[in-house]
Amino acid sequence: MPHPQRSVPQSALADLADIPATSRWARSGTARLHVLDYGGAGPTLLMLPGITSPAVTMDFVARELTDLVRPLVVDVRGRGLSDGGGAYRLEEYAEDTEAVVAGLGLHRPLLFGHSMGARIVAAVAARGKVATAGSVLADPPMSGPGRAAYPTRLAAFLDQLTQAERGTDADEVAASWPRWPRREQELRARWLASCERRAITATHEGFETEDFFDWWPAVAGPAALLYGADSPVVTADGVAEARALLPSAAFAAVPDAGHMIFWDNPPAALAALRAALRPMTG
Repeated sequence: MPHPQRSVPQSALADLADIPATSRWARSGTARLHVLDYGGAGPTLLMLPGITSPAVTMDFVARELTDLVRPLVVDVRGRGLSDGGGAYRLEEYAEDTEAVVAGLGLHRPLLFGHSMGARIVAAVAARGKVATAGSVLADPPMSGPGRAAYPTRLAAFLDQLTQAERGTDADEVAASWPRWPRREQELRARWLASCERRAITATHEGFETEDFFDWWPAVAGPAALLYGADSPVVTADGVAEARALLPSAAFAAVPDAGHMIFWDNPPAALAALRAALRPMTG
């Protein structure tokens, strides 16, 4: 039996009216990419979320940064309101990000990404196709060929997507993510069905077949890596390898947080992000 197509329910679209951001659009090849622009007079910060996180789910992070930067959050290809299609590999995601920078006329933006988004940030910064002012990576998957597997199985992501496709609610989301703030559980319940099944599957495969450390040593400009003190994704060995390969980068552990650092411990994660960004905004 075929799976349902991506969907964005009316209740999810209503969320966009409740956030202090303007929808903007860029084109990467034939794909239209949706971006939430929060405005602000500071330097531009282009934000890239994780594997099953449409842009709106990072609203609670973006809105806390507008005194420091102008946040723009991308609906990564195959999520939210952005078109799907393509191979969903790091090079393609990087090309999409470069197209957003060019299409929206962003001048030397700062880059920030969480999880999958952090891997994309590393690829963009290493490729050097667009000028950037600095990069902050939050808990990037460090799995890859010959390394330990990504700790969350693909089946877990797809089970949650199936729940969203047939209709879920915050209580059911809380069974998987009990520590999250209630609003973030509600947003995930409404928006997860906007994620394309093939995008999740191909990206998860990339976590196993594309090595983060192929990109990380070549990240240009100021860089910072944030990670959850209890994260199963960024281990102590991973931090040590990252430090050795890019000694100029700043590192910060977010206490009492696993992989989903902003959802697990919002105040500490936001403080760490602001501290990482501040030297890059001068």
